[in-house]
Amino acid sequence: MPTFNAPDGTLLAYHATGDGPPLVCLPGGPMQDSVYLGDLGGLTAHRTLIRLDLRGTGDSETPADPASYRCDRQVDDVEALRKELGLDRLDLLAHSAGANLAALYTARHPDRVARLALITPSVYAVGVGITAEDRLSTARLRRDEEWYAPAYAALEAITEGRAAPDDWQAVAPFWFARWNEEAREFRAAEEEQRNDEAAGIYGSEGAFDPDATRAALAGFPGRVLVLAGEVDLAGPQRAITEYAGLFADAELVVQDGAAHFPWLDDARRFVAHTARFFA
Repeated sequence: MPTFNAPDGTLLAYHATGDGPPLVCLPGGPMQDSVYLGDLGGLTAHRTLIRLDLRGTGDSETPADPASYRCDRQVDDVEALRKELGLDRLDLLAHSAGANLAALYTARHPDRVARLALITPSVYAVGVGITAEDRLSTARLRRDEEWYAPAYAALEAITEGRAAPDDWQAVAPFWFARWNEEAREFRAAEEEQRNDEAAGIYGSEGAFDPDATRAALAGFPGRVLVLAGEVDLAGPQRAITEYAGLFADAELVVQDGAAHFPWLDDARRFVAHTARFFA
């Protein structure tokens, strides 16, 4: 397992798997062990995936200063990884909350990013609004699922600010195209892999300046893939379409039937989309 030093001395780890040119991958969570990305549905047949374990997650050290978990402060970690890999420019893929870090890195170092793929991205860094109705209307696409009624009731409670602790678990089926044993196991592992302290700091006050980030991304000259899941509650299509529109050269792909983890929901389609983009 290769390691390198962040600018503040924190020892960070990354994992290289697959064949082909390197593709740096930033995990979501926020602040989740990158192991959940796996081989991204078989993308390793086309690219060498460089999965970064963010500070305090996976095999990376816990930093001396917890404030360094803030998203904007981790931009320097990504830049240190680029230098460690000896790359002039990165092909960069980010999932979910990791898209916030990818957006900030691209805004700060546009000349260091060749191509950028944002997979079911979080939109906080760019200030795209998501309404309760955006989420509820997306949820209603699943109305024929056997688990739908209690899950939808829990989602309503969450969007109305009256959630009980059990409601957050009750909506878990919405995150997957198929709520089966594999999805249940993935969900349970997810909860164990996340650094909750770090997650609470990641998007804390001062982490994001959406106006400045949007202005910087508008001038980004590289190609961008923004991939949404058709039934993803975290990134409803309206919001993700708006996100794609922030870039000068972005391709929006909506993967049919996919929720928040499109490589789990339909690996063949996911790999077809991403491999074509990075070809």
